[in-house]
Amino acid sequence: MHRHLILSIVLGLGMSAAPVLAHTDPTETVRNAEQVLADLVAIPARQIPMHLLSEAQGVAVIPDVTKIGFIAGVRRGHGVVVVRDAEGEWSLPQFITLTGGSVGWQAGIQGTDVVLVFRTRKSVEGLMRGKFTIGADASVSAGPVGRDAAAATDATLKAEILSYSRSRGLFLGVALDGSALEIDHHAHTAFYGSPTAEVPQRLPESAAQLRQYLVELTQGNPTPPLASEGAPPKVSTRKQEALRRSLVQNASQLHGMLSPAWRNYLALPREILDPAAPPNREALVAVLQRFEKINSSPNYRGLVERPEFQATYELLREYVDTLSASGPILQLAPPPAK
Repeated sequence: MHRHLILSIVLGLGMSAAPVLAHTDPTETVRNAEQVLADLVAIPARQIPMHLLSEAQGVAVIPDVTKIGFIAGVRRGHGVVVVRDAEGEWSLPQFITLTGGSVGWQAGIQGTDVVLVFRTRKSVEGLMRGKFTIGADASVSAGPVGRDAAAATDATLKAEILSYSRSRGLFLGVALDGSALEIDHHAHTAFYGSPTAEVPQRLPESAAQLRQYLVELTQGNPTPPLASEGAPPKVSTRKQEALRRSLVQNASQLHGMLSPAWRNYLALPREILDPAAPPNREALVAVLQRFEKINSSPNYRGLVERPEFQATYELLREYVDTLSASGPILQLAPPPAK
């Protein structure tokens, strides 16, 4: 009786998640996928290696995959996949769903971003035929991140798909064997105004932006413009804004764990919350010095070892570095009214 009650609860949770998945806003899915891609390059030491993205035949991004379970768990997610055509050009985003199960003690509901890097034409073509099972229709391996890329094993290098998961601010390789990917024709029609196999009747700006951003990420390393000796390389406005958004998001997760006194001590400058406000580098440096002080003290290991702290610390350090590379920010009064 008790066992049947537990199974009923699990099935009920899974079924309650289905309507949410079915009614996911396609525009919001595309925008969230671009944010996840931006986060990929936010922390160089923890990013998915750029050469793997540059060589990829397809990239799937499933933001906020929800795992619901008590004894048995079910993963559900809605995202997009962008694939290369025969000429090597990236396609418009195609909508997909991810569904997978797992067994074990995993109480609660957990949201995780999932990224899949398809390394072969065979794996991409298998997905685009409609339904695809990771690990069965193509070999999969947890992908290397950052500096670990140089130490990738033969098994990783031979895998057709590299899988990643981002939870609490950090990207890690993750095993997703047995999860099913399926083309979401309903979302495609709602978004583009025409069925999957036909030319889109409309091209939403968010779709064009996502495709263009993936082009920027994977076009290789173009030769930077000449600069004076010792001058730092220029940082694109797009990367700087992506860093700012990631920093704010991760700082919010960190502050949710802290007492009011600690939230005040590690608070970011107010200006960083407003995309239109010029960043106050001096104030950010002061906050960074506080993070560095905590990070180097043995008295706060319980906080320092939390991934939320490390992700916020690294993003803050990277963001301050980009401000230095971009040159001084003039602190001016608002411009005159038109």
